[in-house]
Amino acid sequence: MTDLSNDAYNVTAEELRQFIERYEHLDAEKKDIADQQKEVMAEAKGRGYDTKVLRKIIAMRKRKPDEIAEEEAVLDLYKAALGMV
Repeated sequence: MTDLSNDAYNVTAEELRQFIERYEHLDAEKKDIADQQKEVMAEAKGRGYDTKVLRKIIAMRKRKPDEIAEEEAVLDLYKAALGMV
């Protein structure tokens, strides 16, 4: 290998290593955040809250009100068709 191509390889290898290390760092941060979220839910459960319902509310807060209303209308329609209301 010539010096020029060897230098190009070294730069590429270093850049690749940096991408991998950045990703690994983000992955570690994501795990830490997930652990913190579990702790919050455990605390809420310990205080008597239904964590299944809390998770549903969190998911709903991420959605648009129109989407939620449409889903709830369809759900009510299906429940009525099945005699569940």
